Amino acid sequence: MSIRELAERHGVHRRTVRQALESAAPVPRRTPVRVSARLETFKAAIDAMLVADLDAPRKQRHTARRVRDRLVAEDGMSEAVAYSTVRDYVARRRPEIAAEAGRGMETAFVLQTHLPGQEAEVDFGDLWVLLSGVQTKCFLFTLRLSYSGKAVHRVFASQGQEAFIEGHLHAFTVLGGVPAGKIRYDNLRSAVSRVLLGRNRTESDRWVLFRSHFGFDAFYCLPGVEGAHEKGGVEGEVGRFRRNHLVPVPEVDTLAELNGRIEQADLADDGRRIEGRLVTVGQAFAAEVGLLRALPEEAFEPGLLLTPRVDRYGQVTVRQCHYSVPVRLIGQRVRVFLRASELVILDGRVEVARHTRAVRKGSQSLLLDHYLEVLARKPGALPGATALVQARASGMFTPAHDAFWAAARRAHGDSGGTRALVEVLLLHRHLSHPDVVAGLTAAVATGASTADVVAVEARKATQARRPTPAPAPTASPVVSLTARRLAGLPPDSRPAPSVAHYDQLLRRRAPQPPAARAPPPASEGEMS
Repeated sequence: MSIRELAERHGVHRRTVRQALESAAPVPRRTPVRVSARLETFKAAIDAMLVADLDAPRKQRHTARRVRDRLVAEDGMSEAVAYSTVRDYVARRRPEIAAEAGRGMETAFVLQTHLPGQEAEVDFGDLWVLLSGVQTKCFLFTLRLSYSGKAVHRVFASQGQEAFIEGHLHAFTVLGGVPAGKIRYDNLRSAVSRVLLGRNRTESDRWVLFRSHFGFDAFYCLPGVEGAHEKGGVEGEVGRFRRNHLVPVPEVDTLAELNGRIEQADLADDGRRIEGRLVTVGQAFAAEVGLLRALPEEAFEPGLLLTPRVDRYGQVTVRQCHYSVPVRLIGQRVRVFLRASELVILDGRVEVARHTRAVRKGSQSLLLDHYLEVLARKPGALPGATALVQARASGMFTPAHDAFWAAARRAHGDSGGTRALVEVLLLHRHLSHPDVVAGLTAAVATGASTADVVAVEARKATQARRPTPAPAPTASPVVSLTARRLAGLPPDSRPAPSVAHYDQLLRRRAPQPPAARAPPPASEGEMS
């Protein structure tokens, strides 16, 4: 067939037929370079703006819309110049100007290979939680092993040093060891008290003590954008975990409940596979866990030691939150270990109180038990006590307590009835809460309104709850220990002892007759 016949058959130009005969691959289509005559006079001004952006803060650089607005306002450019015209020119020229200034390498990445058991990365991420119906800002601690990608997460109410250290302790416990090399960090105030030139840092004393206890090195990234890429693994892990496991906003009553969910999510993530890897995270971690450094035998106290003074309300103030202690300590200084999730209060070496750490500033955490001694002397203060309100909200002060209180006030008056209730509340120090509630219920049912009856019924409930002891074995008759020992000896075949041999000696020795006695001599002057 001729070229003309092929062109007519396929409905194309003869030039297209000639190109197909010359090469099986279609000729690349050339895009024409369109030149905007209206923009030509303003290209120098646009280039100057883009050059100035090279040294400007990242979040305060020119956008295409801002470039057009400045050209219209400052250089007299016509409004007829379309935004798309300026946008296309800015998008083409910005990377060219960066390359001309030697800035093009800033966006380049170099793949890294991490040895198993050697490196990890740590970071905090913001997290919003509906905590008891109130939207609260919390912080997600994340430690990620660089080799396997195994990550451990924990939510805290703050990102203070106590939370920072407690997060490490939790992660090391879950992993079963410590990275033998280094852990990468931002310049967190929990670890770094001062950033010096280059990589030099002034670390806080407690953080140095913690690192020395577990024996790992800290690598601090460069401040700002320059060091953002130096721990990209954990940066991406925080976002991934938050999107996959914390959306929608979690609704919980306590942070302990949320951390329980997070632990389950961490276990589920062991089955995921990171892009480009043949094994799962759990399989890679199984090969890495044996190369981690063993945990030290001695435990490390994560709490920050404080010594506040107890005020006249029987409270100590820690980080703008108030916690109750026994009223006998009013005016004294106590030792407080401020941990990320709880507060431990000691009088000398004796623990006197333990509170869940408050999340909101100015909140009060009061235990009714701490005020019982003063309430026995001032019974009129109990009905309006804040500690009583919190005890009701927590479920420790039950309807059974209220029923007994009402019955006792009817029988003994307001003061006497309240004192009887205080005596009942003192029973909680020695008996379990369910047993005391059972005793209160039994006492109210019988019409009794004294603490003695409640104590008796509570002890009955305690004994009924205990398992029945096994029956004692039947007593055996009294057995002589000598007979018991002799019964265990082999039979004695020797003859019984005898003294017959000694009797022979007696027969050989004949008895001698008694000697004749001579008459006594006569005395002088006597007649014989």
